Amino acid sequence: MKKLISLFLCLVLMLGVLAGCGKTPAADDNKDTDGKKLSIVATIFPAYDWVRQILGERASDVDLTLLLDSGADLHSYQPTADDMVKISNCDMFVYVGGESDEWVKDALANATNKNMVAVNLMDVLGDSVKEEEIVEGMEHDHDHDHEESEAHNKEVNTFEDDQVQDRSLKDWAGEWQSAYPYVLDGSLDKGFAHKAESGKMTAEEYKAYYATGYETELKTIAINGDTNTITFTDVNGKTCASPYKYVGYYIQDWSTGTRAAMYRFEAVNKASGAPAFIEFNDHIIEPCQAEHFHFRSSNTGFDDIEDPENRWPTFFPADWNAEDILEAFIGHDHSDDDDHHHEDGEVEYDEHVWLSLKNAAVLCAELANQLSKLDADHQEVYATNATAYIEKISALDVKYQEAVEAAKVKTVLFGDRFPFRYLVDDYGLSYYAAFVGCSAETEASFETIIFLANKVDQLGLNAVLTIESGDGKIARTIIENTAAKSAQVLQMDSMQSTTAQDVANGATYLGAMEKNLDVLKEALK
Repeated sequence: MKKLISLFLCLVLMLGVLAGCGKTPAADDNKDTDGKKLSIVATIFPAYDWVRQILGERASDVDLTLLLDSGADLHSYQPTADDMVKISNCDMFVYVGGESDEWVKDALANATNKNMVAVNLMDVLGDSVKEEEIVEGMEHDHDHDHEESEAHNKEVNTFEDDQVQDRSLKDWAGEWQSAYPYVLDGSLDKGFAHKAESGKMTAEEYKAYYATGYETELKTIAINGDTNTITFTDVNGKTCASPYKYVGYYIQDWSTGTRAAMYRFEAVNKASGAPAFIEFNDHIIEPCQAEHFHFRSSNTGFDDIEDPENRWPTFFPADWNAEDILEAFIGHDHSDDDDHHHEDGEVEYDEHVWLSLKNAAVLCAELANQLSKLDADHQEVYATNATAYIEKISALDVKYQEAVEAAKVKTVLFGDRFPFRYLVDDYGLSYYAAFVGCSAETEASFETIIFLANKVDQLGLNAVLTIESGDGKIARTIIENTAAKSAQVLQMDSMQSTTAQDVANGATYLGAMEKNLDVLKEALK
């Protein structure tokens, strides 16, 4: 398939070159009075408008193109032949850089202008990019899901304190083996190579990362759920065992904003040689049979357990072979880039980076920097314009923070896709939604509707939110299933459907974000 795409791109670009050869000097629109007219292509409206604001009065001297100008959003867009020609010949190409931009790799590889400056927004943001997440009650996107076990379907990485339930050792009953030896003997090397294809490290760096995270002296753990006895066997074959009593759970708030419940047990026979204080974490917060787990221990107290953000010894069923563990690792692995604790599953990053004003300020600064390198004669203009524009962004950021601090409630609920994770995380808001931000789903299950309706009732929410491309049907159905049936449907603009006509009518990034603030204030009353 990739070969066919590449061939198509080559043909398209050849046609573009041939078409350009037919122009006369008088008809050449790539020239201005300075001798050269810059050509800039941006895929999404926010990036287009950022460049426009930085250019300022220079915009009329630059050929600036918004690629997604027909209302198609990032996730469904496919470039036309004309789009490919524009990209191929441009001086600067600005794109998001997520999974929806898989086509960009071939476009850049086959570009005519080999000196093109390509700005990948997600690369610019680096570690600020967040993983896409599924929160409680959210409909799983069938386009992204694989067949999963009941345990995996119960895994969560965000939750309220009162949602966590006590669990017994029966949830981890069985015989388990450490994954650490499979890192050392090379069995997981294909998994590290797989992660390197879409991750931020090389295969060798991933291997070193997991060698540290998985490291343990334990070889196997056998858990008897009836007697609450755990038997440990180390790498030297030494065995020890003790009954354990449940002492409750601890909620771990990770540095990245996600959470996990650590279930804790204390050895009854501390003279047995078995670890005195132990905890399990399997991304589940209710009684359920685990499919794997992370295990940590200490002989001096729970507070002395080694930092779980950096060490997470992982155990799989003892009857699994190397291929089974490799398959689980590739299909249900933890992300290293935002710490392993987020959730199991192949890493997919949230592409909606522009919906954070804080991100916008960083990205505008980088765009100004790249423009200044590309057009050094006007770098002072770009620097001045960028500074003034970033000040406006920062001022609006302050208004958002003040509005949230003054708000009655701190949770938003979307009867729609949810592309606003960056925004809510910026201001410490919680959220519930029908679908993840990239979902292609249009129908929500009865369970999802009822769950969200109950949340409206429980939290006293006065609004169910939608995004600009939605029809509001799901939101209205949620409200119809609430007790009061009085919540209003409000719409926020994710700027994924902005058209050329909207631009002609005066649409701007800051204008959209100001309107979103007004909607947010109303929703948080």
